Amino acid sequence: MSDDTRARIDRIYREEYGRVVASLARRFGDLDIAEDAAGEALLTAIERWPVDGIPPNPGGWLTKTAGNRAIDRIRRESLRDSKHQAAMIIEDHEPHEPTGPINDDRLRLVFTSCHPALAPEARVALTLRLLGGLTVGEIASAFLVAETTMAQRITRAKAKIKAAHIPFRVPDRDDVTDRLGGVLAVVYLIFNEGYLAGAQAIRVDLMAEAIRLGRIVRDLLPDDGEVAGLLALMLLIDARSAARFAGGELLTLDEQDRGGWDRALIVEGHALVRECLGRVAAGGPRPGRYQLMAAINAVHTDAADSRDTDWNQIVALYDQLYAVTPTAIVALNRAVAIAELDGPNVALAQIDSLPLDGYHAWHAARADLLRRLGRGAEARSAYDAAIAATQNPAERAYLTRRREHLVDPGN
Repeated sequence: MSDDTRARIDRIYREEYGRVVASLARRFGDLDIAEDAAGEALLTAIERWPVDGIPPNPGGWLTKTAGNRAIDRIRRESLRDSKHQAAMIIEDHEPHEPTGPINDDRLRLVFTSCHPALAPEARVALTLRLLGGLTVGEIASAFLVAETTMAQRITRAKAKIKAAHIPFRVPDRDDVTDRLGGVLAVVYLIFNEGYLAGAQAIRVDLMAEAIRLGRIVRDLLPDDGEVAGLLALMLLIDARSAARFAGGELLTLDEQDRGGWDRALIVEGHALVRECLGRVAAGGPRPGRYQLMAAINAVHTDAADSRDTDWNQIVALYDQLYAVTPTAIVALNRAVAIAELDGPNVALAQIDSLPLDGYHAWHAARADLLRRLGRGAEARSAYDAAIAATQNPAERAYLTRRREHLVDPGN
């Protein structure tokens, strides 16, 4: 098999993995069977596709092959009547149990993975594994834990689903909001895993999957401001993706060619932000974190040139965001905006007080402010720390360039 053929098969499998597992999980009600069967389907594809050619509908082929493997396994491993019935599900003409208000296997799997019975960190890990198709090693790296630790976390989560008989379904409309916060958090984390991918510059498939899920949740809850806010946030970030890299290197907002931004996504995102603002103005609930982050991105994408950015509005929005989500990360981003209004000295004092020494963006922000202040030696040290703290090759290239362009690193 040629390297190109294997790479294409791997790409197709990665893109279709979530669909295959979600379909089998709904059909057989067992995550282990779904995952194992999906893996066996890949091995079959690796064996057959180089000879027979890649089928016109590779996702359908993988799902059908995996379904057959699952049936074979159930028939082979169990003699109980219930298992025989499960194995014959392909021939079952009885109506299936209701699956919830939206007929989408992957969204159903998200709500299952985000069940309140599971620990929050397990919900994210399980969704990234089952829906995003990330390996256990990739998920462990994203969460800065050992691979064995992450494997145990995912295994325990799947066992909990099985033991507690958690159904593979979207909750009824009256109950869906109980789990909505967790679902939105997971969808956004999937998006960020694609946007801030560690092993490669960007993973478009994960970003697209997160946006697709965001649209489905919005169809389910069209009047929820946070749902609209999350979708707007992802669209406005995705709109800048094509201009975010050049020559394998990250470009910051002020360096990007704004003519390369996707105007259709920006228009759609701005419309959602205006919808959220209108809802609040009409006496609706105060905006949550996703609406506020979307509004910040709307201000950035509204400026034709970085010099036209309304930093007063951005700082005001960060003030609101910090009131809703008082985290050190929000404080860091607010300080970066403060630098544009009150200067790098004021911002640096705020950033230095934050407990983010292990976070690469903290070091990068400090490096940029120190550079602007002409403190070359300190800036170089901060750039070195930022480079050491990130595995993203495009970001490392950007940080290296900035470090090398220091005017006088010896001062």
